[in-house]
Amino acid sequence: MRAPLSWLREYVELPEGQTGRDVAAKLIAAGLEVETVEQLGQGLSGPLVVGKVLAVEELTEFKKPIRWCQVDVGDANGTGEPQNLICGARNFAVGDKVVVVLPGAELPGGFKISARKTYGRVSEGMICSAAELGMGTDHDGIIVLPPEHEVGSDAIELLELVDEVLDIAVTPDRSYCLSMRGLAREAATAYGVPLRDPALIDTPAANEHGPAVEVADPVGCDRFTARAVHGVRPEARSPIWLRRRLEKAGMRPISLAVDITNYVMLELGQPLHAYDRSRLRGTIGVRRAEAGEKITTLDGAVRELDPEDLVITDERGPIGLAGVMGGAETEIADAEQDAETGEVAGTREIVVEAAHFDPVAVARTARRHRLTSEASKRFERGVDPQAASAAAQRAVDLLVLLAGASAEAGVTEVVTPGGPRTVVMAADHPDRVAGVEYGREAVVRRLQQVGCDVYGSDELTVTVPSWRPDLNDPNDLAEEVIRLEGYESLPSTLPRPPAGRGLTESQRAHRRVGRALAAEGYTEALSYPFVGDGVFDRLRLAEDDPARRTVRIVNPLSDEEPRLRTTLLPGLFGALRRNEGRGAQNVALFETGLVFHPRADGTAAVADASAGLSAERRPSNEEIAALDAALPVQPRHAAVVLSGARELDGWWGKGRQALWADAVEAARTVARALGAELRVGRGAYGPWHPGRCAALSVVVDGEEQLVGHAGELHPRVIKAFGLPAGSGAMELDLDAVERAGGRLVTAPAVSTFPVATQDVALVVGSDVPAAEVEAALREGAGELLESLRLFDLYTGEQLGGDAKSLAYALRFRAPDRTLTAEEVGAAREAAVAVAAERTGAELRGV
Repeated sequence: MRAPLSWLREYVELPEGQTGRDVAAKLIAAGLEVETVEQLGQGLSGPLVVGKVLAVEELTEFKKPIRWCQVDVGDANGTGEPQNLICGARNFAVGDKVVVVLPGAELPGGFKISARKTYGRVSEGMICSAAELGMGTDHDGIIVLPPEHEVGSDAIELLELVDEVLDIAVTPDRSYCLSMRGLAREAATAYGVPLRDPALIDTPAANEHGPAVEVADPVGCDRFTARAVHGVRPEARSPIWLRRRLEKAGMRPISLAVDITNYVMLELGQPLHAYDRSRLRGTIGVRRAEAGEKITTLDGAVRELDPEDLVITDERGPIGLAGVMGGAETEIADAEQDAETGEVAGTREIVVEAAHFDPVAVARTARRHRLTSEASKRFERGVDPQAASAAAQRAVDLLVLLAGASAEAGVTEVVTPGGPRTVVMAADHPDRVAGVEYGREAVVRRLQQVGCDVYGSDELTVTVPSWRPDLNDPNDLAEEVIRLEGYESLPSTLPRPPAGRGLTESQRAHRRVGRALAAEGYTEALSYPFVGDGVFDRLRLAEDDPARRTVRIVNPLSDEEPRLRTTLLPGLFGALRRNEGRGAQNVALFETGLVFHPRADGTAAVADASAGLSAERRPSNEEIAALDAALPVQPRHAAVVLSGARELDGWWGKGRQALWADAVEAARTVARALGAELRVGRGAYGPWHPGRCAALSVVVDGEEQLVGHAGELHPRVIKAFGLPAGSGAMELDLDAVERAGGRLVTAPAVSTFPVATQDVALVVGSDVPAAEVEAALREGAGELLESLRLFDLYTGEQLGGDAKSLAYALRFRAPDRTLTAEEVGAAREAAVAVAAERTGAELRGV
């Protein structure tokens, strides 16, 4: 909500010298979020005056149209002579009143005006457009003023160019602040001064002579006020003061009738709609739409209506979406002048609608048709139903004043009976909520400032004002007392959690994984859990792959990504692509997060399981269990993606590019952080290069379980996602790895006895995985083996094309003695024997 300070002062007598920033500080202290205070006309200085165009000469010798104008500015130039001006705009003619800036003036942005020679003539100033004066972005034409303004008068004051505008982000629960009336109430309370409520005007009583109205859905519309005027002058235009207030508030002036309804909406918070009475047919009605009905709204779109839509009708059918947007069939007609007779045709009779619609119905209609308006924004947050009569009267008064209309005596009001809302609250409830002793007197005073009527002593009966639909229980009232007393007065205390609370074992494990990957140089990148239908084709997954079975979202944020992810890789691929596109050359990213799989038993969707639940009561244990059973399976995964250099070049030597083995090592890092033993074998799976893909598995409850893959990505996947060549990736089922690991992290034993190191080089077939050789060596070496490390891989002509040499460093140590050479040699030979038996390995050089 944009609130001009000059407009706010009409309803609140602010102390002398208070600036927009001062008012913003007061409103922020009262709980409102003031985003900016815009200084309009900053740097503007005159003379800026009203001028009358006396003559126009077209200069045709230039590439673009140029006009040499003589403009009467009265005595503003000190001579009384016409001012000679160059102008390129063509939206004015001789006799028009325009805005002229004279030499010596300065426009916003530090643009100083002086007489200068241009296009072969001397231009003594400038004829101004709206953009040049900071009134908007319209550069297409200059400002043409109504003819009644006096030549030579000050245009700065006339156009209200100097002002301050507060831009306030209004939260959904403070809907009354989407109006000058509501903001004035907050300002008056903050400064402790009286409020001049613009809604306190005399309104005539309802009678049977007003426009015919029939409300068939009293739940969707509990109040409908209709007033009529006739004798409207179609040629009447909005005065400058009205147009400027709308522009400062962020709205575009359209026509007098529409501008008046928008003005009253901004002033009182009550959306209005104006109908051309000659286009209405019969009784105005309010009902739900029927299947198959259509309407053409004011934006020109033909919309098919839903049976849940609340609509305004006449005898032809729907003529408006209630609370959202009117229909094109009954809109106010533009004024058109007959070229022969000079008579102006247009709307001469207007029916003004001021109604109160159900917030939920309006919100659903607006979202269903993807049609958000200023009216729907207010209705769905809550509008004061008692303001409808005053808003209709205010609009009628302005039509009489500005359009020369005559108000008809008939007043229609259809009202669903209902009493005021009351809340019973203990007088010390705000004290107990805030931990501060306010006292009954302060509580009552603050609630009365909000607009409540308060009765009682120890127990207060509070009648809530009609413009505060958000006040429904004692905590809401306590919040009002606390914010008006000042949040700064609340003590700063930390909660004391009971013993035994904190992170769960799984949460601690997941944090260990994140810290371990970060220590290895990976950066965490969080992505949205949504994917599109085509992503699995780009990942080269088989048609029957389980990852293709996804959960579809009923109301997705984007139609291009309507499904929940079953893999973390697409999000990481997108992050890698964006980083590479912004110049990052060596990127290593990781993410831990949930993936989503539909239940195999086809359990009903959450929407079905939640049917019949209400916010008025807590669901039963059975209902909660049904909701949980309807949720998809959500295991937690960990994934990495990397490209570029893994080790950089420097004075220390040559660097190294990231390889498929680095992705495998990232998986080992995750497993070590969870205390699990990861088994690595040859694999082949969709996104990865078939010759450089490792299958990752763990042992859970005695059975080996595949938990993920790692390696270099397939060239087609790299091309499909726009990734750098040679990119690698890894993805693990983190929950499964956690189950395979131990809950307790044990510290390694430190021995005081020396270690014995033995190297062994084994020749095996090129298709034998190193992990199998390593497992055989570990089993054969027995308990004396402390660690084993592969330190060399050799292939060459000496071995033949189908063989490779793997060199391992074996470390032996006993916990209770120094090993002898015979013991170490025997353990080494036993390890080699098992490797030879299991993998066909031979000692190199033997």
